[in-house]
Amino acid sequence: MKKQRIGVYICHCGGNISDYVDVEQLSKLIQAEEGIIISKDVMFACADSNQKDMIQDIQEQKLDAIVVASCSPKLHTHTFRNVAIRAGINQYNYTQVNIREQCSWAHSDTPMDATIKAYGLIRAGMNRVSYSEALENVEIKTHRAVAIVGAGVAGMRAAIDSARMGNHVYLLEKDFFVGGHVPHLGKLFPTGEDGKEVVTKLYNTIRQMPNVTLFTGAHLEKVTGSVGNFTVEVKISPRYLSANADPQKIHRVFSDCCPESSNPLLYKDKEHRIMYKSYPEALPDIPVVDVERLQSNVAFYEKYKDIFDVNQQLQLLKLNVGSVLVTTGFDFYQPTEGEYGYKQSDKVITLPEFKKLVDANSDQLIYNGKPISSVAFIYCVGNRQAKGENKYCSRQCCTATIHTSIQLHEKFKGVKAYHVYRDIRTYGKQELLYRKSSQLGDIYLKFEEKEPPIVDCSGKQPLIKVKDYLTSKKEISFDTDLVVLVTGMVAREDRTEIASILKIPIGSDKFYNEIHPKLKPVETVITGVYIGGACQGPKNISESVQSALSGAAKINALIKRGTIALEPIVARINADACVWCGKCAEVCEYDAIKSVEFNGKQIAEVNGATCKGCGICAPVCQSDAIEIAQYTNNEIESMIDGFMSKADIKEKTVDAESHEEKKAGMKEYPHVWNQIVTLLDGQKLTIPQISEQLGHESNVITYHLMTMNKYSVVEPAGLDDDEAYFYYKLKK
Repeated sequence: MKKQRIGVYICHCGGNISDYVDVEQLSKLIQAEEGIIISKDVMFACADSNQKDMIQDIQEQKLDAIVVASCSPKLHTHTFRNVAIRAGINQYNYTQVNIREQCSWAHSDTPMDATIKAYGLIRAGMNRVSYSEALENVEIKTHRAVAIVGAGVAGMRAAIDSARMGNHVYLLEKDFFVGGHVPHLGKLFPTGEDGKEVVTKLYNTIRQMPNVTLFTGAHLEKVTGSVGNFTVEVKISPRYLSANADPQKIHRVFSDCCPESSNPLLYKDKEHRIMYKSYPEALPDIPVVDVERLQSNVAFYEKYKDIFDVNQQLQLLKLNVGSVLVTTGFDFYQPTEGEYGYKQSDKVITLPEFKKLVDANSDQLIYNGKPISSVAFIYCVGNRQAKGENKYCSRQCCTATIHTSIQLHEKFKGVKAYHVYRDIRTYGKQELLYRKSSQLGDIYLKFEEKEPPIVDCSGKQPLIKVKDYLTSKKEISFDTDLVVLVTGMVAREDRTEIASILKIPIGSDKFYNEIHPKLKPVETVITGVYIGGACQGPKNISESVQSALSGAAKINALIKRGTIALEPIVARINADACVWCGKCAEVCEYDAIKSVEFNGKQIAEVNGATCKGCGICAPVCQSDAIEIAQYTNNEIESMIDGFMSKADIKEKTVDAESHEEKKAGMKEYPHVWNQIVTLLDGQKLTIPQISEQLGHESNVITYHLMTMNKYSVVEPAGLDDDEAYFYYKLKK
C-alpha cells in the first residue's frame, strides 16, 4: 500500500547546499505535492535539535514515511534510520536524497540547474518512499569461533586478543612454522627486540591459551556458509614424523642430517635436505620431512625409521566459525635476473638477505669467506615504477634500510655505507633514524627514475655509477664490496587462491581491498570476512598488528551476542514466475542462489544471510522473477517518473532592499556570537535553552553553534538527562 503521510526535510547544510540550491522554494513546491504532510527546510538535518523535531513531527502528524534531502547517505543513513525507529516507524520507510555532492557541489557554477536537479531528486525520493515496505532485519545465530588465516605476527597477536575476548580461535598457517618474515629481520625498530624473540613470546602465549588451536601446514580448501555460520575446510599436510617418536632423538637426527651451513642465506635449503626448518629456532620446534628424498635414501631411512611415519596422509578438517580474519601477509619483491646485476654476481643481494648476513656474523662482516668493508644500498628496487607493475611505495623500506645501516655501524666498526635513493620516506619517529644515519657518516646520493644507477659487475668489485641530483646531476662512480637491493613488499603469490575461496576483491596493486580505507578499513564486501596486516598493503609491524587487532575487535563485536541482525535488502524470488534457468546463480558472485524444488518444479532460492543485494541477478532473469527489496520495479520506475517531472521553478532574484537586509543580517552574526559567549560563560546549555534565553529561532542558534564549534569557540559537553540534546560550553 502506498504511503499517504510523508514528511520531507531539506537541509541547508550550513550553506553548503543553500548557497546554490534554492531550498526555500523547493520546500514550498514539495509541500503542494500529494501525500506530503510536512515539508521543511532546516539548517542542519543531522543536528540533535532537528532530529528531536523530526521525531515530534512523525508522532504528532502520524507520518508513515520520511525523506531527507541532504548530504551523502554514506554519512547519515544510520542517523535517520535511528530517528525513524525512535519515532515509532519502520527504519526502511525512510530514504535519503543526496543534493549536496550531486547538486550544490557538482553544479555550484549554475545554481538554477542545481535547484532543478535537486527538485527532480527529491521527487524521485518521495515517489520511492511512497512504495517502500516495512522490512525487518534478518536475525541469524552465530558460532562464537573465529578462523584466522595466517600465523605471522599480526595473525598471532589477533588470535591472542580474540581468545582473550572469549572466542575460540582456529589459527591456520600454510607454512610449517609460524612468524612469517619477522624471525629473519634481526633487531626491530623501535624496541630493539630480535624478531625471533617476538615470535617466540607470541607462540608461547598461544600455547598457554586453551581456546586457541594452531594448525601448521594448513591449506585453506573451501569456505561455505555465511556470516555467523561459516564452514571452513582445511587440509593439513603431514610432517611424516611418528607421533610416538622420542623428541630428543628427532632433534639429534635432525642435527646429524642438517649441519649448520657456512652461508646463513642458505639455511632453509630444502632441496638438499631430508629434514628441514626455516631457521634453527623455528616454531613449532618440530622439523619437516621431505618424504620423497627420505624414501630415496634407503640407508638413512633404515637407520632412523622408528622416528618416521611415511604412511601419514593429508587430513581434511571442517571447522564451524562465525567469522574469518585473513592475515596472510606479503612477499618481498624478487629482482629479475640482471636487475642491477642481480644473479649475475654473487656480490649483489637483497635487503632481506643482507639482514640475515648481519644477524649471522659477530666480530667481522664476512660474506663468501671475504671481509666486507663497504656496502651500497640501492633503493626502490621493484617499487614506484611508473611503467612497471608495482607503482606504489612500500613505505617501510627506507626505514628498514637505514635501521639496518645503523646496526651495521654498531656491530662492525669501519664499514662504509652508501645510500643510492630516490626519496627518503622515514615518516613519524622513524625520521630520527635518518638523522642518526647521517651523523654516523652514511653517504646519500639521490637519483631519479628516468636516470637509475648503473651497476657494473665485470670487475673484482661492483662499480656503481649514479647521477647525483644533490650535486646538480654530477656523475659519481664508486666501488663497493657488496650491493644491497632494497626490495619492497608485494602481494603473495597465493593471493588469488585465497581471494577466490573467500570472495575478497583484489586491487590494482594486487593486495586485498577493504571496503573503505577510512570508514571500513578492515571489512570486505563479504559480511563476516575481514582482512588485516600487510595482506591489504605495505605496512610495518606495528601497523600490521594494529590492523589485525582492529579486525579482531570488529569480529568480536559481530559475534559476541550470539545473533546478528542483517539488512533485509536482498534479492527475492517470485516462485510462480521462476522457471529456473540458472542464469541468476551463474552471475552471483556471492554464491547466494541455488536451485530448490517447490510445488513440483525447480525454482531459485536466495540465502538472505549471504546475499548482498547487489542486484546483478535481476536483469539476467528472463521471466522477471527476481526483485531486490527497496529496489522493486515500482520503486525504481516511480523514481524515474519523479526525476523526469517538470518543475515550475523561478530563478532566485535578489533586489537591493533584500540585499541590504542580508548584509545587515551578516553584520549581526558576530553580535549573536557575543550573545552566545556571554550566555555560556561559566555554564553549559542546550540549543533549546540558548534559543529561549536569547529569543532566536533554534535553527539560527544551531547554525551559529556549529560554526563556533568549527572554529573552536565552543565544544559539546555531553547529553542532557533525557539524552535528547547536547550541552555546549565555551572551549578553554
